[in-house]
Amino acid sequence: MLRWTRAWMLPHGGLGFSSPSFTRVPVAPSSSGGRGGAEPRPLPLSYRLLDGEAALPAVVFLHGLFGSKTNFNSIAKALAQQTGRRVLTVDARNHGDSPHSPDMSYEIMSQDLQDLLPQLGLAPCVIVGHSMGGKTAMLLALQRPDLVERLIAVDISPVETTGISNFATYVTAMRTINIPDELPRSHARKLADEQLSSVVQRQESYLGPTLFLCGGNSQFVHPSHHPEIMRLFPRAQMQTVPNAGHWIHADRPQDFIAAIRGFLV
Repeated sequence: MLRWTRAWMLPHGGLGFSSPSFTRVPVAPSSSGGRGGAEPRPLPLSYRLLDGEAALPAVVFLHGLFGSKTNFNSIAKALAQQTGRRVLTVDARNHGDSPHSPDMSYEIMSQDLQDLLPQLGLAPCVIVGHSMGGKTAMLLALQRPDLVERLIAVDISPVETTGISNFATYVTAMRTINIPDELPRSHARKLADEQLSSVVQRQESYLGPTLFLCGGNSQFVHPSHHPEIMRLFPRAQMQTVPNAGHWIHADRPQDFIAAIRGFLV
């Protein structure tokens, strides 16, 4: 059995937004109660920043579950060279080289970025979030629109998606922090992303330019999600990358870069 303790710590109740501004969202029980009821604190995230023109909004990449900032190494380098922009790749808490904490929710991941981006002088910036990172990016834009010049959500929507087979079995495996050796990592990521796909509902909307970039072979963003997408992100555009699955940046990297560049113009 593979031990994922150092890579991921999942509260038994699952992940969800803890902000009272969100409804119909399961809230993860916080382990901070053992620290005298203190609120979870932002962590100093690990990142890599490629230099570029300071006058242009930087591009920030947020990876998916079980991923890391290295997932976007080649994409970030190409985008920095082609656009002249600064490009930041970030490890989410409990991922990559970032610190580990039992506190894990979209709310606290958004707080981590609210702490990091002003420190680096990168606000407002273009946020590109894939899957789990896309959920975090959407929440960040809704909570702190002043930090987000524009938003790209990669193959994820603010609406809960269901229907993955043997999902319950995988959740049980994650709760024990044990994943069978024979379980392909790509399948594990997809199932776990489903577990993180909570409904985002908030009265305020993000009014900045928004792109929902979807894989043509993926089912993560369904047409039935469009009304809620437009409610929360009224300037949203929908774009599909043909012959791409959930990991668009891996399946069709050149098309992925072209879509981002087109949206930056």
